[in-house]
Amino acid sequence: MKVAVKILLVAAVVVLAWMCYSSLMTNIRFKNVEDAREKPIIARLIDIRKAQIEYKNRHGVHAANFDELAKFLDDEKLPFLNKVGELTDEQLKEGMTEQEAVKKGIIRRDTFWVLAKDTLFGKDFNADNLRYVPGIKKPDGTPLQFFMDTATLKSGSGYTVKVFEASTKYDDYLYDQNKRLLGNLDEEAKVLKKFPGLRVGSLTEINNNAGNWENL
Repeated sequence: MKVAVKILLVAAVVVLAWMCYSSLMTNIRFKNVEDAREKPIIARLIDIRKAQIEYKNRHGVHAANFDELAKFLDDEKLPFLNKVGELTDEQLKEGMTEQEAVKKGIIRRDTFWVLAKDTLFGKDFNADNLRYVPGIKKPDGTPLQFFMDTATLKSGSGYTVKVFEASTKYDDYLYDQNKRLLGNLDEEAKVLKKFPGLRVGSLTEINNNAGNWENL
């Protein structure tokens, strides 16, 4: 009888150890996938922010959708200042300004107009790819796209502020991972009143186009 009890206890310990190990490995695998997917997503959201800021600088509002943003990058030009020469320490001590140096031909400052895409990202950049969550396809096999929209908010001092948001949720870019752990992420975001995923900008608060990963 005692032998049987010992065997059962040993078996119980083995099963418990296996369950703990299995749970730990499940958590580790989930976290590894989460980190691997979020790194390129964050990089893409930073690119979207860069493009939206420049779009607003030119047009006074943000692009309402990715078609407008891609057209801006592919078709419109931005000023690019080409600098040739710098003032020396001696010239600076003498009080010479850059404007005076340009007039005297000591240095050159030429402005060129370059495609927005080339200026911000380089000639090989595909502007249409901004809309896609990198590396993620939906269950039907089609590429997952970011949500993006614009709004006008009023600040505490009464000023109107143009804002935009681009985002993707845990449920979308981690849909194929462990459902329990995915649910935990959503529940944690709900309790902490945070966005359940990755987001740059906001349609409900004025946050200077911050990414929510930058506030962690």
